[in-house]
Amino acid sequence: FSDAENWFCECPKLYSGKLCQFATCDENPCGNGATCFPKSSRDAVCLCPYGRSGILCSDAINISQPSFSGTDVFGYTSFLAYSTIPNITFYYEFRLKFQLANHHSALEDNLIFFTGQKGQGLNGDDFLVLGLRNGRVVYSYNLGSGTATIISKPLDLTLSIHVIHLGRYLQKGWLKVDDQKNKTVTSPGRLVGLNVFSQFYLGGYSEYTPELLPKGSRFKNGFQGCIFDVQVRTSMNQEFKSPGTPEGHPNSGRSVGQCKDSPCSLIKCRNGGKCIESGSTVYCDCLTGWKGAFCTETVSVCEPEHDPPHLCKQGGTCVPLLDGYMCHCPLGTTGTYCEQG
Repeated sequence: FSDAENWFCECPKLYSGKLCQFATCDENPCGNGATCFPKSSRDAVCLCPYGRSGILCSDAINISQPSFSGTDVFGYTSFLAYSTIPNITFYYEFRLKFQLANHHSALEDNLIFFTGQKGQGLNGDDFLVLGLRNGRVVYSYNLGSGTATIISKPLDLTLSIHVIHLGRYLQKGWLKVDDQKNKTVTSPGRLVGLNVFSQFYLGGYSEYTPELLPKGSRFKNGFQGCIFDVQVRTSMNQEFKSPGTPEGHPNSGRSVGQCKDSPCSLIKCRNGGKCIESGSTVYCDCLTGWKGAFCTETVSVCEPEHDPPHLCKQGGTCVPLLDGYMCHCPLGTTGTYCEQG
C-alpha cells in the first residue's frame, strides 16, 4: 500500500518487519534437526526428531517402545523411517504388537506401516501397507498388477495389547490378528514380485499428504498409540530381525515418544495455558492475551496476535497507552485511526 511518501507492507500472518522479511522460524530456536512450525507471529513450536524431546527438542530420550500420536494440529504425522527392507520381493513375514491410544480416533483410519513406490499413485505402483480402518486391521499389497486386501474381524477392545502376524509368498498373502482365524488372499494379475525401494515407514510418513501414496494404500491419519517388537524375515529358514541399519535403528523420525511417558508432566504452562503433547513434541497453547514458550508474556494491544487487532490504518503506528492505544499517523493521514486523507 502507498500514500505519497508513506508506503508500507501489510504482512501476511507469521511475517513481520517493514518488508515483511522476518519469519518466526528464521532464527530457528529449535535444536537438533527439529521441524520448526510457527505457532503465531512470535512463537514457534519445535516438532522433535527421533530421540529428542522438550520444548526446544534439547532433551535426549531413550525409545524402546515408540509411541505415535497420529496427525498433529499442524498437519504433520509422527513417524519412524527405517532403511529399505532388503529381499522382500518374493517372500516376507512380519510380526508386531500394538497398543491403542484410545478406542475412537485411533481405530478410524490409521497407518501402521508402509513401504512402496511412493509418489505416482497409479495402479502399477508396488506397495505393502498395514493399517486400521473402522476397528479392523487392513493389510494390502500390490505387486504391480492389482491390489490384494485382507480385512480382519473387528479388534477385541478388551485386549490391551494386540498382536499381528502377516506374510506373503509370491501372490498369496495371509494375516493373523490376535486369536482370530488366519485369513488368506491371492493378488490379481500375473505379477509375483514386490518391487519397493522406499524406506520402511512406521506409524506415519514424512510427507503429510496421503494423496502421494499409491491408490490402495491411503490412510488418512498416522497411528495413535504404541507399536513395538516389529520384526521381519524374508525367508522361511531365517531368524526374525528388527528393521533398520544397524538393526533396530531408524534413519529418522518425528514426534515419536516413549510409550507411557508424558512430556507434559515435566512442563508447567502458566496463566491458564494448556500443555499439548504429540509424541515427543510438547508446547503450551496459551489463552488469549498471553504468549511465549510457557505463556508468561502478555500480548500488547499493538501486537499482531492481539485479539481484537488494533485499528490503525494506512501505515499508522500503534502506540500502547495505559488504557488502550493511539495511532501515530503518517504524513497525509488523520483521524483517530489515520483513516482519513
